[in-house]
Amino acid sequence: MANVLEMAIVQAIQNLYAAKWSQRRIARELGIDRGTVARCLRTLQSDPKPAIPPTGSEGSKAATFEGPPAPAAEDNGGNEDANRSVVPKPAIPPAGKDGSQDAAPPPTAAASSSKHGAGRQSDCEPFRDLIQAKLDQGLSAQRIYQDLTSEHAAAVGYDSVKRFVRQLRATTPLPFRRMECAAGEEAQVDFGTGASLIGTDGNRRKSYVFRVVLSHSRKGYSEATRRQTTEDFFRCLENAFAYFGGVPKTLVIDNLKAAVAHPDWFDPLLTPKVQSFCEHYRTTILPTKPRTPRHKGKIEAGVKYVKNNALKGRKFTDVEEESRFLLDWEQGVADRRIHGTTKRQVATVFQASERPALLPLPGERFPCFQEARRKVNRDGHVEVAKAYYSVPPEYLGREVWARWDARLVRIFNHRWEQVAIHVRSEPGRFNTSGEHVAEEKISGLERGAGYLLGQVSGVGPQAHQWAQATVTARGIQGTRVLQGLLSLAKKHSRETLEKACEIALSHGCFHLRGIRRLLDRQAAKQEPLPFLDEHPIIRPLDDYAAVVRQAIHRQADRSSVSEGFFRHDGTKASGGEARQKSLATPPPASQGLTDLLPSRPGYPLSDHAAHGARSSAEPDSVSPDTFSVVPTSLFHQEKTDA
Repeated sequence: MANVLEMAIVQAIQNLYAAKWSQRRIARELGIDRGTVARCLRTLQSDPKPAIPPTGSEGSKAATFEGPPAPAAEDNGGNEDANRSVVPKPAIPPAGKDGSQDAAPPPTAAASSSKHGAGRQSDCEPFRDLIQAKLDQGLSAQRIYQDLTSEHAAAVGYDSVKRFVRQLRATTPLPFRRMECAAGEEAQVDFGTGASLIGTDGNRRKSYVFRVVLSHSRKGYSEATRRQTTEDFFRCLENAFAYFGGVPKTLVIDNLKAAVAHPDWFDPLLTPKVQSFCEHYRTTILPTKPRTPRHKGKIEAGVKYVKNNALKGRKFTDVEEESRFLLDWEQGVADRRIHGTTKRQVATVFQASERPALLPLPGERFPCFQEARRKVNRDGHVEVAKAYYSVPPEYLGREVWARWDARLVRIFNHRWEQVAIHVRSEPGRFNTSGEHVAEEKISGLERGAGYLLGQVSGVGPQAHQWAQATVTARGIQGTRVLQGLLSLAKKHSRETLEKACEIALSHGCFHLRGIRRLLDRQAAKQEPLPFLDEHPIIRPLDDYAAVVRQAIHRQADRSSVSEGFFRHDGTKASGGEARQKSLATPPPASQGLTDLLPSRPGYPLSDHAAHGARSSAEPDSVSPDTFSVVPTSLFHQEKTDA
């Protein structure tokens, strides 16, 4: 609000409002909007209290508005009591403060009253020791104020207690500790904003500056990049190691995403690729505390030095040109300077003490590869660069790490143990290792004829000879025949299958259907089932066949009666004559069960059945008409047996 209204208007609003004017009247009198008056008053009420002036300084007087509501100072005749309604009380100086001296420890109450006679002593000063004891107990200012007013009847205000507590809690900040490193012990690494790149087309592009500073000698290396990926980070570090002629023991880096997977001051998690890089160069990467740049102050100052001294006001066409300029600047300017902290030339210190202390470089650079997490598919393969590679079956459905370069693809588990290695192939192809296929998923055809012959040998010698002859006669087609022979061994006995193979081999039959026919014929010659054998309480089937024949004959007689019959002279009698003849013929005596089914030794007939009574459970109790629906096939069979 202060940057919109003039200070005189703001003070006028404050004074008129203190004189009990309404906001509407103030807006009408000053010619401004009423909302502006309200916002101005809210801003003034939310502003903090004026700062406590140092001891001995003159208290500032508040500005007054020359108008009717606020009487001028000269109209009061120098009466200070009249001005106190507008001018606030002088600020309370902080305990132990002096306007002309540096900060000192808080004095005692007596010393404070005598030393700061020009200022107003805090009302909480007599209770200093009590308040300090309560602060040591961890009580808040609100609780201390409550205890002072209720338990000690102290006439103090809450704001006074808060100011006094704030003074007691104030501590003198400790100086930063400068950490110096031995030669070859540490290097600090960071990225910064580089110069603008303006190409031939006139487009402006952004660049970054990668810088490494050796902590002992302040020797630096700078290189321009377009991105901050893991590959760029490794390439710049390797170029720096080659430029220095060695490797420092530790690398202090920021928590950049290209190297740190999970920032943590106590236990940071580096990406697996960065861990492998450290193992290759026998160095250690130590990320700093998140959002704490002072932990790597040397590289922070080094990046600023590059931006302000080397790149400020310069433009390049590409990063190669910027990198060449930075290399010349390092050798011609940065290495020749007298460092402000060490007071020695950077190049001299590096050549004398830093370079001999660096670790030797390995025989080759870190292999360039890519890595990523992959989930094992249902077919036991992982997808890498649009190709598929197998893993052991126990990792089905789990996540693994894949590393690949131009030649090989390596698969690791979560403990970074290598579980598979493949030669990289073109996209779309499947690379399956035989040891990664489960035993249950390998068919006999994949195992070959030798494996199948070994399985057939367990059936018997005749089956094995027939299998060998089949493979010799039919070639690759015989392997599937061997699978069929093994399936027959699960359904038939060993003796039966051996006999069939012996007969087939003697006739030169090398087809599986011949073996099946021989097995069916041998099954037909088997003895009847045990439950069909004769038993003392079970009648033979011949007795039931006789009943069927009699029923058929009766049906035939009835049909002949209904259709008429032939005379001796060859003429056919009419139906009526035949009916009269049948009525004239007396019916035969009633036949009992023993007439239809002759008695059989050992068959226990009941007395009721022996006297001709028919039971519904006996076969003869069925009416002969019922057998009119006997199947024709059964009729022909009975005629054949007769």
